[in-house]
Amino acid sequence: MTEVRVPTLGESVSEATIATWFKKVGDSVAVDEMICELETDKVTVEVPSPIAGTLTEIIANEGDTVGVDALLANISQGDAAAPAPKAETTPKAAPKAAKASSDELVSIMVPTLGESVTEATVGTWFKAVGDTVAADEMLCELETDKVSVEVPSPASGVITEILAADGVTVGAGAQLGTISGSASSAAMTPQPSAAPADAPADAVKNAPAAEKLMAESNLNADQVTGTGKDGRVMKSDVQAALATPAAAPVVAPAPAAVAPRAPVAADQASREERVKMTRLRQTIARRLKESQNTAAMLTTYNEVDMSAVMALRNQYKDIFLKKHGVKLGFMSFFTKACCHALNEVPEVNAEIDGTDVVYKNYVNMGIAAGTPTGLVVPVIRDADQMSFATIEKSIAEKGARARDGKLSMAEMQGGTFTISNGGVYGSLMSSPILNPPQSGILGMHTIQKRAVVVNDEIVIRPMMYLALSYDHRIVDGKGAVTFLVRVKDALEDPRRLLMDL
Repeated sequence: MTEVRVPTLGESVSEATIATWFKKVGDSVAVDEMICELETDKVTVEVPSPIAGTLTEIIANEGDTVGVDALLANISQGDAAAPAPKAETTPKAAPKAAKASSDELVSIMVPTLGESVTEATVGTWFKAVGDTVAADEMLCELETDKVSVEVPSPASGVITEILAADGVTVGAGAQLGTISGSASSAAMTPQPSAAPADAPADAVKNAPAAEKLMAESNLNADQVTGTGKDGRVMKSDVQAALATPAAAPVVAPAPAAVAPRAPVAADQASREERVKMTRLRQTIARRLKESQNTAAMLTTYNEVDMSAVMALRNQYKDIFLKKHGVKLGFMSFFTKACCHALNEVPEVNAEIDGTDVVYKNYVNMGIAAGTPTGLVVPVIRDADQMSFATIEKSIAEKGARARDGKLSMAEMQGGTFTISNGGVYGSLMSSPILNPPQSGILGMHTIQKRAVVVNDEIVIRPMMYLALSYDHRIVDGKGAVTFLVRVKDALEDPRRLLMDL
């Protein structure tokens, strides 16, 4: 039997709190595998297993305070020491039980959700208890703030239990259900039969000491950035949030701002349908409202004659497609024109951070894309350094992934400016809403033939209205108008982009 003890915690640190046990009694552990996490006043300490074997006893539970060198657990060396079920009374009973059941219980777990994403909502189960499934067959779909994640079957077999039903919020690494079938021992996870359905989600959330301190300080988890395993909030995270002035004001008046429902006649109430908003739609609604509440948003308009771009596109689209394997669209022209204008008016490509203005010497272009589940904004990184072909390929690839719900969180973060094309839906003019913390967004609209005056003559030209919404706190009217005029000039004479004019 090998003892697991509290390691040295650092100079002048004499005690710690058990934050999380990653293993439970009966689990097999490898040498140096992390088995629990400790919290001190300053740091979080992971405790590795000193040997390979089986965790036979846990002495200090989550939330307990322990001193340096205190006994945490006992590990028996080797696989032979793994405890048999307590109901067994003879050595022969265990092998018989193993042979009697040819099926193994395999846990269906929440997959990795992406950086900084700690929870998801179960959207739809494609299978029910009793259904037969094949390995890698899609079992259910999870919704996070931005993307949908499909959960494949870890093995072939029969679904024996669903622990998280449609609409339930689960944490990263939580258990969704179990499958009875043939599976490798590496894929098999011991079944916590006595645990409630929501226990796995809680197990990967916040440390007990952190929960206690948040309750005492009237904070909730949304106000604290977790740095522990799987994004769990640790005691040090709460202390850091309390010490940060920006974390003190709680932006909580949102519920009071919700408009009441309109009165509904009794004979019409039965014809209504109530559907819960998806997490994506809730996030869209919250962020758009936050943008209006935070930024001093203003929109300026102009119009552009698309004749030159359309002529150039028609002239080279076949050659472009043959050489680069992607169609030449309008978005690459607008992206190039915006990058050109942002270079001249850098405040449109900046953001406010407290009392500082952060100027970005690069352009990460967000391209708003409509999907069946809502609006998402994949980001084309370093778009100012890309060719027309690379931009078109990036937009096509990310647009397809957005429609399929395959975008990762990382692909939708870090944008410095956004282009939104309402023209694909027939919009003639609109005022786009900023995508915070960005300071500018360009709205494209439908191309419409209109009578315009050119050289004192009335002619018919394909025209498009452009709209630039900007944060007036950082961008002055002169800068906004200059930006929009530079975009207009570059589109009406694309040669200016080649000569940097």
